[in-house]
Amino acid sequence: MTRHHPESLHLMEFSAGNLSEPHALCIRLHLNDCSLCRSRVDTLDSLGAVMMERQPKVSVSESMFDSILAKIDNAPSPQPETKTAPRISILQKLLGDDINNLPWKRQLGDVSVLDITEKFPGQEEQVVLQKLVSGGKAPAHTHRGIETTIVLQGAFADQKGVFNQWDFVVLTDQDEHKPVAVGCEDCITLSVLSAPVKLTGTFTRMLNPFIK
Repeated sequence: MTRHHPESLHLMEFSAGNLSEPHALCIRLHLNDCSLCRSRVDTLDSLGAVMMERQPKVSVSESMFDSILAKIDNAPSPQPETKTAPRISILQKLLGDDINNLPWKRQLGDVSVLDITEKFPGQEEQVVLQKLVSGGKAPAHTHRGIETTIVLQGAFADQKGVFNQWDFVVLTDQDEHKPVAVGCEDCITLSVLSAPVKLTGTFTRMLNPFIK
């Protein structure tokens, strides 16, 4: 069960088609497991369709915008339903193989990475897969920009809680954490970064000039 969701503003941008392809992929993967966020997006899609049927120029005040977000956030949780979207096939179509069989490159300690930015031509963000071995720890770090992450397999924990499969998290330069893989399988995530991470450990920070 997913416990960490995209903010309403992100869902609104997704519904409007304003997100970059990698960011939209992260939300799409989350929606496949989360009936609550699917319901919110359905509401936004319906609202958008109604507005399109009206006059070409529709003025939306800031108060109306805030009201829409409040209604979406306060909407009752829908009942769980059968999932129909093939999450695994979406990933396999993109990656060409199962995520556990990819040519991972060991980065630091328990962390391996695979940069897949080239699969999103024309995008400015860096798109990377990250694997943290079961029970392993990632180096303490913060972010020079915004990092959007979805958990594809396993789970990790940090000071904000436990993030399970298909959980969604956005981190900024105000967040510093040291993820630990929990459970019996490797934790694999898909992250979209607007800038490289910044290591903050006593010794690892010396490696920052080599991180791209």
